[in-house]
Amino acid sequence: MDGNIDILVKELCKLPKETGWVEFKHNNDNPKMIGEDISALANTATLKDRDFAYMIWGIDDNTHNVIGTSIHLPMQKKGQEELENWLRHQLSKNANFEFLETELEGRHIEVIRIHKALHIPVAFEKNEFIRSGSYTKKLNDYPELMAQLWDKLRNNRFEDMCPIKDLRYAEILQLIDCGTYFSMLNLPQPIEEKEVIHYLVEDGIAVRFDNGLYGVTNLGAILFAKDLNNFPRLGRKAMRVVLYQGKNRLIIQKEETFKKGYAVCFEDIVRYISALLPSIEDTTSVALTTKSKFPLPAVREAIANSLIHQDLYITGAGPVVEVFENRIEVTNPGTPLVDIFRIIDNPPKSRNEKIASLMRRMKMCEELGRGWDRMVLACEMQFLPAPRIEIFEESTKVTLFSEIEYKNISGDDKLWSCYLHACLMYIQGDALTNTSLRDRFGLKESSAGSVSRLIKEAVARHRIKPIDPNTAKRYMRYVPVWASV
Repeated sequence: MDGNIDILVKELCKLPKETGWVEFKHNNDNPKMIGEDISALANTATLKDRDFAYMIWGIDDNTHNVIGTSIHLPMQKKGQEELENWLRHQLSKNANFEFLETELEGRHIEVIRIHKALHIPVAFEKNEFIRSGSYTKKLNDYPELMAQLWDKLRNNRFEDMCPIKDLRYAEILQLIDCGTYFSMLNLPQPIEEKEVIHYLVEDGIAVRFDNGLYGVTNLGAILFAKDLNNFPRLGRKAMRVVLYQGKNRLIIQKEETFKKGYAVCFEDIVRYISALLPSIEDTTSVALTTKSKFPLPAVREAIANSLIHQDLYITGAGPVVEVFENRIEVTNPGTPLVDIFRIIDNPPKSRNEKIASLMRRMKMCEELGRGWDRMVLACEMQFLPAPRIEIFEESTKVTLFSEIEYKNISGDDKLWSCYLHACLMYIQGDALTNTSLRDRFGLKESSAGSVSRLIKEAVARHRIKPIDPNTAKRYMRYVPVWASV
C-alpha cells in the first residue's frame, strides 16, 4: 500500500470531469484498451504540460464517487503472459508507467501512473493515440493535435526536465554530490547557501521555482546523483559492468552496478574495469612493469562515449560494459547521430549536448570530437583490430579486442581496420601505403603480399581508393573513398 496514492486519488476525484490526462474506470480490464489508453494519456499529458497521467479503477466515471474494483493489475494476464510485460512489449520503448494500488473508504483502488511522452509520441502496437474529450482516438486522425504535440516534444530537452521538484536546499544536498561538482570544475565550494545555488542554477544542475523552492534537473541527477534510484526513470541508467568467464556469456564471474551519477563514479568505473582486465609482465625493462592486453585509453573513451551518446529517452535500458577473455563490449541505448563511416573526420554531434559539454569541462572525455581518433590510435599502437561498431534497432555496441594474431583477425575487422587507418592517415595529411598498413598491424616485410590483398579488397569494397591509379603498385598511396584528391 502507498500512503501517498490515496491522497492523490482523492485530489483527482475533485476534478469536475474527466480530463485528457485522467481516466476513471470500474472493472474494464481489456488489455488492448489499457494499451491504447496508456499511449493516449502519455501523449495528452505532454500536450497539457502535465508530468503524469492516470488510469484509475474503482471510481465512478460520472460522479467520481468511490465504488471499488475487483481488478488486480499485477495479477492480470494476456494469454500466458503477465499484463505488465505484455504492455511493455506492445508499447514503444519511451513508454513509462507503474502499477499502483491503495484503499479508499475501505474499497480497493487500482492506479496506473503514466509518465508523459518524451522525445517522440508513445505508440501502442505501432499506432499513436490521443485523448479527444473522453475518447481515445488515433493521433493520425487529428493533424492539428499532432502538430501541437510534436512542437511540445521538440522543445522538451531531457536534461532540462526536473524529475524531483519542490525541494529545499538541504534536500538538494541529500540527493546530489555538490562537492564533486565543485571539485571536478576546479571551483572553490562556497560556504553560503545562495552562492552554491547560484552555481547549480547557472549550470542547469538545479532550477528555482516561483514558490522559492528548487528542483534537481535530469542533468544534475545523471551526473551528480548520490543514488540514481532516487530519481524517477534514472535508476536503469546506472552503468553496469559484467565480467564473464572465458569468451561467452555462460558464466558470470563478477557483476557491479554503479548507482551514483556519472561524474561521481566515472573514475571508479574506469579503475574497476582496469582491474578486471588481464595484463602481461614486461620482463625486458629494468623495473618490472605490467601492460594491459587491452588499450586502456580506448577503454576509457568507449565508456565515456557510451554515457554521453546514449539515448536517455529509451526507458528500461542503460549503458553496459561486458568483459570477456578476448574482448570488451560496451553497449548503450540509442544509435549514432553521425554516419559511422565518417566517425573519424566528421564534427562531433551529441544528442545530450549539456551532458557532453559538462563532462568535457570536467575532463571526463576528449574535446573537439577526438575521442574516436584516440581509440583507433590506441588500438594501432598495440597492433590490435580497430574498435568494431555494431548498430542495432535501439542500441549501439563498440567492441575492443585484446591481443590477436593478424591471421586470426576476421576479414570484416581487417577491412574496417584498413579503412580507419586510411582515415587517420588522411586527416594527418598523409596516405595509406602497404608499408604503413604493415606497420599498423605489426607485420614484417614478408607479409607485403597478404597486405596487398587486403588493400585490393578494400578498394573493391569501395572503402579506399588510390590517389593516382596509374602509379606503380609499389608506390601506390590510398585515401578513404570519400576523400578529395
